[in-house]
Amino acid sequence: MANELDRLDLKILDRLQVDASESSSEIAERVGLSQSPCWRRMQRLKAKGYIKAQVAVLDREKLGESMYIFAQLQMGRLTDEERDRFTQAIEDIPEITEAYTLFGEMDVMLKVLAPSMGWYQAFTFRTLLRLPGVQDVRSTATLSEIKCTHRLPLPSL
Repeated sequence: MANELDRLDLKILDRLQVDASESSSEIAERVGLSQSPCWRRMQRLKAKGYIKAQVAVLDREKLGESMYIFAQLQMGRLTDEERDRFTQAIEDIPEITEAYTLFGEMDVMLKVLAPSMGWYQAFTFRTLLRLPGVQDVRSTATLSEIKCTHRLPLPSL
């Protein structure tokens, strides 16, 4: 945690994680500031990159039944150009909601939002195995979601 954040900054950031649609005056009241200093702090936190985006979190089940599948990819040796093509391809596939590089036997883990197992099977052959450098795909389908949050744990406020 950067030394430039004080207790009020952390309270503001935490409040924004709970509900970013609140106005600066509502947030100011909740964190114990007046509206103008709170707004200035929020602008500074945005300018310094602590706040990357303010988005709406949608209920995927209300939008249609779907499941998350975690796909672990084993990669071959990639040139810098192939790695860039792989990364760009991942960025361009909307069903891939998260991607991580890994240490260990597998090299990349993807979180894929799939409407069905049949769809995912076709997606694996049609898309994942055609990505630059992909040699193998191992997948784990989720049965239910126990916890899903984007809220980062901040030091005690």
